[in-house]
Amino acid sequence: MVERKSALESVVIDAGFWRGRRVFLTGHTGFKGGWTALVMRSVGADVTGFSLAPECREGIFSAAEVSQDVRHVIGDIRDPQALRAAMDAARPEIVIHMAAQSLVRRSYLEPVDTYATNVMGTVHALEAVRQSAGVQAVVVVTSDKCYENVGHVHGYTEDEPLGGSDPYSNSKACAELVTQAYRRSFFDNSFPLPVASARAGNVIGGGDWAQDRLVPDAMRAFLGGRTLDIRNPQSLRPWQHVLDPVLAYMLLAERLVENGAAFAEAWNFGPGPDSEIAVRQIADMLARGWGDGAAWRHDRSQHPAESAYLKLDCAKAAARLGWRPLLNTERSIDLTLDWYRAFQRGANMRQVTLSQISEVVAAARGARAAETLSAGTHPSAPP
Repeated sequence: MVERKSALESVVIDAGFWRGRRVFLTGHTGFKGGWTALVMRSVGADVTGFSLAPECREGIFSAAEVSQDVRHVIGDIRDPQALRAAMDAARPEIVIHMAAQSLVRRSYLEPVDTYATNVMGTVHALEAVRQSAGVQAVVVVTSDKCYENVGHVHGYTEDEPLGGSDPYSNSKACAELVTQAYRRSFFDNSFPLPVASARAGNVIGGGDWAQDRLVPDAMRAFLGGRTLDIRNPQSLRPWQHVLDPVLAYMLLAERLVENGAAFAEAWNFGPGPDSEIAVRQIADMLARGWGDGAAWRHDRSQHPAESAYLKLDCAKAAARLGWRPLLNTERSIDLTLDWYRAFQRGANMRQVTLSQISEVVAAARGARAAETLSAGTHPSAPP
């Protein structure tokens, strides 16, 4: 009898691969980490999370009760002994390192902490892996801002120079270099462990309350009946829903386990070309979708410098991993607004979040089936 595949299995990842798989996830109390933990548990992974306590009691970790889905360990990535002890106890097969100081503007205020977390935190994570038995693959999550932004109109490819003019961006470039150095120095033929890095862009979705990010700033303003202040309305950004990079990281981990060194390199995971939209257009979409008189205005006061344009070239991920984004900008914003509207009315946010995960993968499953039919193959036929 052929086992029926789950929705996620039919999209980009193999649920059977993850079922019972031991995963060590740093940064699980953060926005992207919380969503990652929920998706992993939905396919049966055995997840240990290591992170600082959540900064916001209304964020995705608390709102969606992510602690139900992970072995929840509070710890600081800057503390190598605590990290090593937690990893030893978890005995992971896969390590996904997400813990980071993730805000550009905070990096100007706290540069030492930013480098300690993003650079030395990556060193500590890879060093703990190096001293652990049983790890089969490592994915280090960095940022699209790791590139030396010289104003290219085309998307940055994985082999372009790293850099960054602010402490956050520069620290992410350093994290990439650390990952590369460990891969070449320690995870080679004598210790053949595939280690890859993953670079994604501006991620949106429910449960993000970080300061100085467009969507959380908009939700705080609209929920409070205030006008949203925007620093750089003309800046172009690639926008993607959090589920897109999360599924990409999991797909990459699968390939690392299955094919080893063939995928142990850097990867871009960005949205499609239609998602490269000016900040002012996103603000218009958010205000229009929220209603209730929601509005925004240009904040013309002085602010630290931010890049005006940045996008990723994801051709390599499409060609070699078979990955593509599932959600366009409009759907990403709709899902995000739906989450915050549900939060506003006091809904069960765990159910709302899990429902959105199921909805996205079910829709993607239908789209994949339609593509298969259009190619003249029945969707239930073996590949």
